[in-house]
Amino acid sequence: MNIKYHFRFQDGRETEFRVTGEPARLPAQQTVPEWVRLEHCQCSNCPLKASDLEHCPAAAAMLPVVREFQAEDAYQKVEVTVTDERRSYFKSTTLEEALRSLLGLKMATSGCPVLAELKPMALHHLPFANSDEFVMRSVGDYLLEQLFAKRNLDEPDWELSGLVERNKRLQLVNQALWQRIHAECRGDSNLKVLLSFFSMAASVSVSLESQLRKLQARMKGEVA
Repeated sequence: MNIKYHFRFQDGRETEFRVTGEPARLPAQQTVPEWVRLEHCQCSNCPLKASDLEHCPAAAAMLPVVREFQAEDAYQKVEVTVTDERRSYFKSTTLEEALRSLLGLKMATSGCPVLAELKPMALHHLPFANSDEFVMRSVGDYLLEQLFAKRNLDEPDWELSGLVERNKRLQLVNQALWQRIHAECRGDSNLKVLLSFFSMAASVSVSLESQLRKLQARMKGEVA
């Protein structure tokens, strides 16, 4: 994996980030803020222990982005080009939407054992996905997992109950990460990004059936 996010602001500033799929390594000489330490607002469902790991993998992955944009306005317009090994995507959008896309990718590939459930989606990353696309991709990936389970003679979950439980676990992580960086952000960009993540995960766990009915109606309309 080698994905580049290039940001261009209206005042001419430019910056970029690369995501390789490898867990973040914090330089030994770098001062690491308290909110990155594993025990700071640790997720209630986190299986990691501070005796084994000093820093939260997801927080460590987010740290460079949070530092870069912590004082920025979430609603300002930016031009973003996302480039991977296959193609490029461009969008003129709000910083909030761009960061939601970048941080989602970083979190899924951070090495966090809970967020690792999203890594298959990260391998086929779709920048700037909206809630409908998130639900469709999430359900599609989960059903593919069930097909492989059936072929391996395991019991498949065609009713998607495991997907609902997965997104409940993700909600707990999102809530804890929001608490971690709340005091760090002088602007509102990163906070709004995490609230967006929470909303997307909630859309699958709380109202999956209604989301599926909505998608079904739209697909029927397209066929017609």
